[in-house]
Amino acid sequence: MQKPELLAPAGDLEKMKIAFAFGADACYCGGMRYGLRERSGNFSAEELTEAVRLAHRLNKRIYITVNSMPHNEALDDLPAYLQQLESLGVDALIISDPGVLQIAKQFAPHTAYHLSTQANTVNYRSAQFWQQQGFSRLILARELSLQEIAVIRQNCSAEIECFVHGAMCMSYSGRCLISNFLTGRNANTGDCTQPCRWRYHLLEAKRPGEYFPVNQDENGTTIFYSRDLCMIEHLPELIHSGVHGLKIEGRMKSLHYVATVTGVYRRAIDLYCADPEHYRYDPQWLQEIEKTGTRAFTTGFYFGKPGAEAQSYTGEPLQRAIDFVGIVRKRTEQGVWLEQRNHFSAGDRLEILLPDMQRLEIIAKDLLNQQGQPITTAPHAQMMVFLPMVQPVPVNSLLRLLKS
Repeated sequence: MQKPELLAPAGDLEKMKIAFAFGADACYCGGMRYGLRERSGNFSAEELTEAVRLAHRLNKRIYITVNSMPHNEALDDLPAYLQQLESLGVDALIISDPGVLQIAKQFAPHTAYHLSTQANTVNYRSAQFWQQQGFSRLILARELSLQEIAVIRQNCSAEIECFVHGAMCMSYSGRCLISNFLTGRNANTGDCTQPCRWRYHLLEAKRPGEYFPVNQDENGTTIFYSRDLCMIEHLPELIHSGVHGLKIEGRMKSLHYVATVTGVYRRAIDLYCADPEHYRYDPQWLQEIEKTGTRAFTTGFYFGKPGAEAQSYTGEPLQRAIDFVGIVRKRTEQGVWLEQRNHFSAGDRLEILLPDMQRLEIIAKDLLNQQGQPITTAPHAQMMVFLPMVQPVPVNSLLRLLKS
């Protein structure tokens, strides 16, 4: 048994730093072009330089998504961009298009190539083909069972990476055109509006006014709306399938989501690999993940083709028991300076989540603003607030307002 790499999403430099602090072995992120998350923060050339230096200083890895399907006119700038990425020393390029791979071999020949999940690899012959083209790691399609993954692993010596947590797509590993038709924004160049999450009524053309019984109530239904993948309860099965990388989806998710989900999976992976015989799943792990306010969960295709239980017919997210209100930026002997992210006040009951996933509960009191003046509330976005504390709380710890 090998210990798999835990990969976390990094929509921007701040989220990458948080992902590493909470235990990610590697982060995947996008530059300003050729990725599939146009509306995430992404990284400028200067930020990528800092990101690579930070990752390597921490003995971590950074993978850059170049996984869009570019049209002819988009290829002109690609050679220079790939040369730049190689000169920065990124650890791998995530690629889905064969043409992009050809250009990468010419202009970034010394960088590793990882096959994107957008290539829809679902059988071992395809895996063998892509390995022969030069990919050292294959990120398999989400539409595979554990048994199918094991067969691919047995017939292919390239590394295998699979998604362990995050949003599922109603289309085949993201190859969808609904967004294009309804909004003009192209899902396959990274600009999906996620119309599969919208509410719909199903109407037969020759029967105006007559709705089919897929409607759940008077507001319609979200018939395409998949639950989120969550494999926290089944990590042993995933690890024993022989995967080299376990990937968390979410470059457009919040800093709180990245920290919490990464920290939970880090804890579970470490405990299992340290002592498989005595490993026990902890229900509190799922409770922590639910605090991020994501959708309800499914195990996707891992245990067979999903049915109706994998869909959410209300479209409602899970109700969070907390609100993320701040992040610790500086620690002193008297307390911590935190950057406010949501409104909170003196007297509120707060939970502090440490990067090692330990939790402290405190009552907010004796708050000070940046000028050292007493305040009773922190209403301004990203204002700096001093919170007196006796307990040693490290930088990058998260503050959460307990609602009950």
